[in-house]
Amino acid sequence: MTAKVAVLDYGSGNLRSAVRAVERAGAEVVLTTDQDVALEADGLLVPGVGAFAACMEGLRAVDGERLIEKRLIANRPVMGICVGMQILFAQGIEHGVRADGCGEWPGTVEQLQAPVVPHMGWNTVEPGAGSRMFEGLEDASFYFVHSYGVREWLLDPPPSFPQPVVTWTAYGEERFVSAVENGPLWATQFHPEKSGDAGAQLLRNWVGTL
Repeated sequence: MTAKVAVLDYGSGNLRSAVRAVERAGAEVVLTTDQDVALEADGLLVPGVGAFAACMEGLRAVDGERLIEKRLIANRPVMGICVGMQILFAQGIEHGVRADGCGEWPGTVEQLQAPVVPHMGWNTVEPGAGSRMFEGLEDASFYFVHSYGVREWLLDPPPSFPQPVVTWTAYGEERFVSAVENGPLWATQFHPEKSGDAGAQLLRNWVGTL
């Protein structure tokens, strides 16, 4: 049975390229702002580009924050890409402006401390143990374009709880969180839709869980 994925249209992100990439991964895809459609889909994809605060404003305009929460409470898959990942954290700070995020994970999105910013181009990742997202993608590179990221992972659930799989990427002399798998909630800082064969395989891995 073909999985159905809703790509959330909230005025941010490479929407058409995201739709095409998920279609190529084998899903039936609809671009929507409709709450019922997005709730009923097997998977919800939340893309994002631009400033953290602007993305949160657009997300709230379509009640996207509540939509994500409702899906996660029901254990229904959600995947965020680039700023669509960043807004899942508690807050973002850009140009001295602090904005609240969705708060699914604690932590702050802040400017990367590296000699060259933005971080633009291909880079490798260091998947956490037991990653399903990166199955078949050992030593693969992915396409990044961002100036901000999460430099410290703060969520520390009790040992009896399922443990998130956190993937890191080294840039300059520091590392940042480049992907997270946390139950039904997956996210990537890089753009799988721009990452060639590796990105296509990653999206197939996600669609395969729906």
